[in-house]
Amino acid sequence: MIKLRNLVVGYLGQGLAEPVTGSFSEGSLTAIMGENGTGKSTLLKTICGIQPAIGGDVEIKQCARMSWLPQQAEIDRSFPITVFDVVAMGCWPDNGIISSLKSKDIDNIYSALDEVGITDLVDYNVSQLSGGQFQRMLFARLLVQNAEIMLMDEPFTGIDSQTQNTLIRLICQLHERGKTIIAVLHNPEMVTDFFPETLAINNSCIHWGNTHEVMSQCQLFHQQGHIARFG
Repeated sequence: MIKLRNLVVGYLGQGLAEPVTGSFSEGSLTAIMGENGTGKSTLLKTICGIQPAIGGDVEIKQCARMSWLPQQAEIDRSFPITVFDVVAMGCWPDNGIISSLKSKDIDNIYSALDEVGITDLVDYNVSQLSGGQFQRMLFARLLVQNAEIMLMDEPFTGIDSQTQNTLIRLICQLHERGKTIIAVLHNPEMVTDFFPETLAINNSCIHWGNTHEVMSQCQLFHQQGHIARFG
């Protein structure tokens, strides 16, 4: 589904970590973990074309649609827009920006709002939402967009435990529906419990594969106190 070939990500010509080579298979559920400053979010942005690569390349299955869930901190919550309007943006890939919503689009929007549990907030301005409500809204937009590939940058940061449980359950359901999901995460227990595949990135070390094997390799790496390249 997505192939990385000696991909180097970074800014202003400076790579943040070792080149990454490997592939995300169709329908896979992968966590990206690593220390701060190693390019986890930059890797996602490079895969979806927001950020140019420093070196190497990304190959994505032809005609596969991709959706992007940014970090909450990157979104201006003071902009005067309602929950309905934000979720309706998920219709843009099919309808275009200026096209009117069809009845099926409106049905899909309300269905998505119901699935994440915020139908009662449909007319709220985004500035009125809590962190958990805001993240539920962004997930509703993902559901409406219904892309084959879903990239999520720290989807559980700054939200309450109830919302976290709702959204991880939703991610698992999307995985069961065949979506290819890649998420930047920081909680090793959550990764071990719910994500079959993990890409662990450090400045000079890449681990990529089965989550339990990657976690074991990372523990060995820290115990031995030296740099090694696995996989």
